[in-house]
Formats: sequence, C-alpha cells, structure tokens
Amino acid sequence: MSVRTRRPAVLLLCCTALLAGCGSTGGGPAVVRVAAPGSPPTVDPAQVTATAAATGAFGLDLLHTLTADPAAAGRNLVLSPSGLATALAMLLPGARGTSAEELTRALHTELAPQQYALAAGALNRRTPTGGDGGGFVLRQADDIWAQRDFPVDQGYLGVLAAAFDTGVHTADFRKDPEGARKAVNSAVEKATEGRVKDLFGKGQINADTRLALTDALYLKADWAAPFKAPNTADRPFHRLDGSVPAVPTMAAKESLRYAEGSGGILGEPWQAVELPYAGGSLAMDLVVPAQGGFEAFRKGLDQTRLDLILGSLTGRSVDLTLPKFHFDTANDLKPALRALGVDAVFGPGADLSGIPGAGATERLKVGAVVQKATVQVDEKGTVAAAGSGVSVEAMAGAAPKDPVQLHIDRPFLFLIRDTATGRPLFLGQVTDPQAG
Repeated sequence: MSVRTRRPAVLLLCCTALLAGCGSTGGGPAVVRVAAPGSPPTVDPAQVTATAAATGAFGLDLLHTLTADPAAAGRNLVLSPSGLATALAMLLPGARGTSAEELTRALHTELAPQQYALAAGALNRRTPTGGDGGGFVLRQADDIWAQRDFPVDQGYLGVLAAAFDTGVHTADFRKDPEGARKAVNSAVEKATEGRVKDLFGKGQINADTRLALTDALYLKADWAAPFKAPNTADRPFHRLDGSVPAVPTMAAKESLRYAEGSGGILGEPWQAVELPYAGGSLAMDLVVPAQGGFEAFRKGLDQTRLDLILGSLTGRSVDLTLPKFHFDTANDLKPALRALGVDAVFGPGADLSGIPGAGATERLKVGAVVQKATVQVDEKGTVAAAGSGVSVEAMAGAAPKDPVQLHIDRPFLFLIRDTATGRPLFLGQVTDPQAG
C-alpha cells in the first residue's frame, strides 16, 4: 500500500470548450488529457521542512479555534491538519489577491501559492507508507470533481497534477447536485475504508457547485509493542466536570521516550510520552497536563511549546496506563477559518480567477470547507481516517531502575506524526474515553 499510487503521467478532465457533451457523474465521460510531469518535481528540502512546521502551527490554530466555545471545549476532538492543509493547498493556486493572501497567512507559509502546493505535495510523498510487512498502512488520495461543462484553467490543473497527482472526475452538479454529492462522498468513503461517510452534508454540494476538492487520509498502524489484553481493566478517569467513571484502560511497563516539565514558557505542569508504531517511522505522542490544568495548558500550547516538549523526550522506563478510545468528529470549518482571518474567499469579493479557463463567465467563491475524522486506539494499535473537502461555487537520557509513573486518568492531548518530518497527521484531545 502507498500514500498514493502514481497514476499515468496525465490528468483526465473534460475541460475548456470540449466539456460540452462530456459524461456526468454516473457515466464514463469523454476526456481531454492534461499533461503532468512523468515524475514528481524537485522541491527545495527547506521548503518541505518549512511546510511541515507550518502545517503543525495551522493544526494548533484549528485546535484552539474549535475549542474556543465553552460548549465544545470539553468534548473529544480529532482533526487532520495535514488533510485540510492539503485540500487548501489544492485551492490556493487558483486564488488571487486578498483571497490568496488570507489563505497563505492562515496556512503559516511565506511561499507563493504554486510553490506551497508543490511543497505540500512533496511533503505528502515523503511521509512513509508502510505496507510490505512494515506494521502500518497509510494511504492518502486527492481528487478534483469538476462540473462537466465548466472550463477549468489548464495551468491550474497542471500545478495540481505536478503537486498531488490528482485524479479528476466530471459530475453534473448543476442538474443532479444530490447525485454528484453522493458520488464525491462515496469516493472518500472508499478511500478511508468506510471510516468517513457523508463528508459533504446535504446542501453543501448544490446546483451552483463547479468544483469539489477532496483529500482522504487512512491510517492503520500496530504498536511496536502492543498492550497485553489481560492487563486491560476498568480504571478511574477524571472528567472535566469532576465525575470519575471507570473506563477500559490498558496498562504496560515499557522503555519509551518520556518527558515532564512545568513553569516558564511551558506553563502548567505536564507529562508526555511517545508510543512508536511498528516500523519506527510513525508515533503517537500523548501530552497529559496535571489534574485541573488541562484547559489552561491547551490554551497556552503553541508550536514553539510543542516543539520543546517533543524535543525533550528521552528514553525512560515508563509504567503507563492509557484508556482505550474510539470517536468521530465532524466539523464545518468555515467559521474556524474565518476566525483565523480567511474571509474574502467565502464572499462576493472572492478572487478565484486562477481556476476558470478560457470562455468561463462565472465568478467563483468557496461554498463549504468540511472535515470528518475518526480515531480508534486499542491494545493492538490505531486506526484513524479523515476526509477533508472544499466546494467551489459560482456566485449569484539513561533510564532509572525504577520506572516513572504516568497513569493517564484525566483529559489529554494526542498527536500522530511522521517522526522524520514532524508532519502532523492527526491531532486531538480526549476528555471522555467513553463518549462516542
């Protein structure tokens, strides 16, 4: 299995004047071939590294924004910073003016839109894929869905071909928006092994939709050292509301990378541990603030602090307990992006003039930005998946002999990342392991 299977060195799309008469969602469309590089373009490694760090900062921004509402702050949450960043990187080369500037700032990048897309694509390709006995499987699929009679700029498609090797589908959003929505959602569901269903809700794909951009991410990874099922037992977990239910909790004593600290730039006291997945290239990091300090710690966590925490992890013998958890999160991300300063692209002032091709008369804006994600952690390992979508519409140290103790019996944060690049695949919080 691989992050994505390289398609032939072409993109398939009904485009420009030839779109008229092409097939729709349910049939096999006639196609025009859009040239793409025979091999991925070379991207400056420094730009790839910077894009990984930018994705991390973007993810923390989303975490803070989505938990700013007190009603949401105490709920479980999982999101995919890399999935949404990829979807927005597919949009960015078509944006101009203020629309491009706001997206660029929100994504924490100083790269030009086209170069950011190429760097994001290179980062995706650098992420290990597992398979072949590697102990994990990681797949990522990026797709464009275009209105069958809407001309799409060849230069825009060429950038996405070079950056993401995107597959392009035609659909008749204008005449059959519900059928098109089901087709888009079905492709994401298939790419995530059925874990992400109905990415776009009713009305988020409509007769005005001209383009839908999707990213699907699927991870199935075994722990390098699985937890032993007989050690799992009901243990207390301290919720934010003060209740203390007994929840199924795993237990192990292992040599792991561990850190702890408090005060100064790192704020509230915390403990952290890294659980490697089989193959050694992916890991889950758990950051556990002291009892009563979760909300203050989360609010103060930024990329600098997170880097310091992860950089301080060293080998220790750890007496660890960890609740099993499995939950889903669905987010309409337009409000979050507006809070991060992305506004113009959603309104009448949107400038997506880099997307339409010759002969197009409609102006475009972003209609919906959505993400659904799921995570399941048990004795064997982790299964996580995320679908991200954007719809574009026409406008009307030495281990001690005695183990350190980390019993995770309170709310905590988690991060699944590529340990080589630091790219955050999934990020979230667990405030109630029993909540769905």
